[in-house]
Amino acid sequence: MIVGIMQPYLFPYIGYWQLVSAVDVFVIYDDVNFIKQGYINKNYILINKEKKPFSLELLGASSNKHINTIQVGRNSHKIIKTIEQNYKKAQYFDNVFPLIEDILNQKEKNLAIFIAYSLEKISKYLDIDTKFVYSSSLKKNNDLKGEEKVIELCKQFKSTQYINAIGGQKLYSKEKFKEQNISLNFIDNQLVKYAQFDNDFIPYLSIIDILMFNDIDKIKEMLGVYKLL
Repeated sequence: MIVGIMQPYLFPYIGYWQLVSAVDVFVIYDDVNFIKQGYINKNYILINKEKKPFSLELLGASSNKHINTIQVGRNSHKIIKTIEQNYKKAQYFDNVFPLIEDILNQKEKNLAIFIAYSLEKISKYLDIDTKFVYSSSLKKNNDLKGEEKVIELCKQFKSTQYINAIGGQKLYSKEKFKEQNISLNFIDNQLVKYAQFDNDFIPYLSIIDILMFNDIDKIKEMLGVYKLL
């Protein structure tokens, strides 16, 4: 059993999706503290053909609160309009825009559930059959922190392999996982260029950008372009 564990991110970049597609179970880490300057509620798209941020409005967001206790605000319609204005001439707009509308128009206000819905919907669109589980739904020792908590989560699934994003190299030790009979690997994303209108390629944008300019078969190829370290 291969497990991945990450905080829920809003329309994350391709590396996040490579992790989702590489594991059997993806644990949505929803009962950890919100990161204000992170990618939980924001990302980047092309706006006037330049890399620009967009953010989902949140109510009562604080780094002292768990992600699953924060509420979504009321600016979804503005994000939808921005995406429509800037991608309506993209090759796969007609296929993708209804998906984005459905995600952003949902009535759910819990931030973790809101984003989990987006992960599940996009996974279905891309034929990714990974199972999603909320960390808050699992019985665990919440006094554990960091690496020890992740190892305990892996054990709940009798995991033999844990895959994490490349940034996890600073946080986790292969030796400590090996002691628990779990192999630890990190996804090293390999850049794949694609046409974005007539401008120079801008990498590492939201999955929205990739969906708008590439068909499903091409995106499936991209999902496999990485190295496990």
